[in-house]
Amino acid sequence: MGLAYPGETANVRDIMNLAAQYKDAAVELGQGLSKLHRIPQRLLALHSIELYLNALLLSKGLDHKAIRDFEHDLGERTRIAVEAGLVLRKRTAAHLATLSASREYLIIRYGPELSATLSQINRVMATLDELSQKVRRMLRAKS
Repeated sequence: MGLAYPGETANVRDIMNLAAQYKDAAVELGQGLSKLHRIPQRLLALHSIELYLNALLLSKGLDHKAIRDFEHDLGERTRIAVEAGLVLRKRTAAHLATLSASREYLIIRYGPELSATLSQINRVMATLDELSQKVRRMLRAKS
């Protein structure tokens, strides 16, 4: 049997801490004046969003393998999180579904020629902000 999959033993707190670090980095990078920072900022923000959702799903009993099987599908993660009690504004939930449907994660990693099709960075950061607050609040209420 090979090595454990990275993150396989991470707990909810570990994942929340990692999500917060990526969020902080996205915010900091966004404070630069250059538009060159927008793609890396977006990647950090989307990864943070994914981690916040992962932490919530893990806290609700999903195992690491099931969460990994979603790949980078924020829409499916969001759907399950909402079923588990996460309450998001309609616009935020719709944006998370759009991020998946439009494959923004893949575009920012591999398709710079498609960057004009991406949602506004302000919308991404607003989604991250709301999600991080609500997931933290939900996890605090659980403990």
